Amino acid sequence: MKVQQMSITSRGPGETRSLGERLGEILQPGDVILLSGELGAGKTTFCKGVAAGLGVAAEVTSPTFTLIAEYEGRVPLVHMDLYRLWEESGTQAAKQALADLGWEDYLESDAAVLIEWAGPAADGLEDALEVELVAAPLPRVDERELRCRARGPRSQALLDEWVKRWLF
Repeated sequence: MKVQQMSITSRGPGETRSLGERLGEILQPGDVILLSGELGAGKTTFCKGVAAGLGVAAEVTSPTFTLIAEYEGRVPLVHMDLYRLWEESGTQAAKQALADLGWEDYLESDAAVLIEWAGPAADGLEDALEVELVAAPLPRVDERELRCRARGPRSQALLDEWVKRWLF
């Protein structure tokens, strides 16, 4: 089953979390997930599911102000939220701030890396799984469409396995 991109519909927050959990169960060191979506689209709910799938016991919150949170699990999880970085800085200043944070060290570590609001930083990533959460129109207020796209061979294998685990 070769799926380069696909959409999955979640009927509510519980299902969004379950989708994240199924993905977390198969993440390996070095996997990168690029998560996007409007404010309130369910990114944090999805992240909590990913962490649960990795066996993270700690409470997971969005690192909006700290930019980076690290969690211990079956595979370490690095959760980045770069929203503030792009909103408060120009692109060059934000890229310098990423370098100062040791961005590339995290990407080359033995952790799975989940990045919300990756913005221009994602341009240099050759292999990552993109997941965009899109809210459904009213009246389906709890529904979300997860638009997924693989950007390389590892993320392609990850997407294929995730789809199999979700559908079967």
